[in-house]
Amino acid sequence: MFTPKEPADAATGGSPSAFPMPGHRVTLGHDLPLRLDSGVELRDFPVAYQCYGALDETKSNAIIVCHALTGDQYVAETHPVTGKAGWWETMVGPGKPLDTDRYCIICANILGGCMGSAGPSEINPATGEPWGLEFPVITVADMVRAQAMLLDHLGIEQVFAVIGGSLGGMQVLEWASLYPDRVFAAILIATAAQQSAQNIAFHEVGRQAIIADPEWSGGAYWKENKRPHRGLAVARMAAHITYLSESALHQKFGRRLQDRDGITYGFDADFQVESYLRHQGSTFVERFDANAYLYITRAMDYFDLANRHDGVLAGAFRDTPVRFCVISFTSDWLYPTAESRRIVHALNAVAANVSFAEIVADDGHDSFLLDSPELDRVLRGFLAGAAYHCEIARAAAQ
Repeated sequence: MFTPKEPADAATGGSPSAFPMPGHRVTLGHDLPLRLDSGVELRDFPVAYQCYGALDETKSNAIIVCHALTGDQYVAETHPVTGKAGWWETMVGPGKPLDTDRYCIICANILGGCMGSAGPSEINPATGEPWGLEFPVITVADMVRAQAMLLDHLGIEQVFAVIGGSLGGMQVLEWASLYPDRVFAAILIATAAQQSAQNIAFHEVGRQAIIADPEWSGGAYWKENKRPHRGLAVARMAAHITYLSESALHQKFGRRLQDRDGITYGFDADFQVESYLRHQGSTFVERFDANAYLYITRAMDYFDLANRHDGVLAGAFRDTPVRFCVISFTSDWLYPTAESRRIVHALNAVAANVSFAEIVADDGHDSFLLDSPELDRVLRGFLAGAAYHCEIARAAAQ
């Protein structure tokens, strides 16, 4: 297991967290603040992260894993809150595609999150209380700039690869656009270069469910020892539907009843799918902060990589040295294959080195989180090829 440069900056150091968790935690932005896209400067802010595997002597074998909206830094270990397995244990570990015997896998809790990194549930050093809605609105680019500051702290100049799905894929795009010289390979899965109107609409439904909860208390629920559990649970339920496909829902639940022989002519969870969604909502509130949900979904809504380049997506990758792998799934209607093809076409327009794979899967957007032999095969093949070319490039540079 990789040891951080400053062991004292662990989860118990820095500003206190609403969710004090085991693992590494550092305070960044002391000498040079993080200037957010909103214009606000963030100083002395915490970033929590986990590492799997070890850095080599040249610190050149790091892979950054960027997590999605409801993920966190606990990629390949038992989650300290839920007790469940890490969210990507199918991919990260000894002998797995992201092989911890070969690579040092680093995953940071994103800016705006609620697992130890700066966000609305963290303490505002100016007031000594949680930030709440006084926390500045952040963007996906802000998240990546914070991760780059973490790499600076760890003394890592360039990473071998950056990989992520969904919001994680958006972060990968920002990495390749903002820091092309710090990334050798970029793997983006089930994502898009801009948030669609439909997805903004789904996020707004979730945010309004939270805001409508009487216990949200204008975003200052901690002052009254409250938590908007119901609103956050409904937001999670609505979002979770978008992560699945109609086929997956039909195969898993159909119209089967939940522990009963007939309908009750009431509003209990008669159907298995209803019970499943309620369970998803109730377990989610145990590990997630409602305000963080507002901030992260807003950051996703603002994501539009082409907008920073006069509406031309290819402008984000001009003269890029990065090797790209773009992956989509046939049943993903949240970020359909057409969105991935748009990214591939933009990369082709600037003669970037890009591989593309559309994987046949019935599980919808969540396919990248599930056991997928085809995804396993694609990642192994791309990483092996990238490693070969990386060795050639480094030998030529010596």
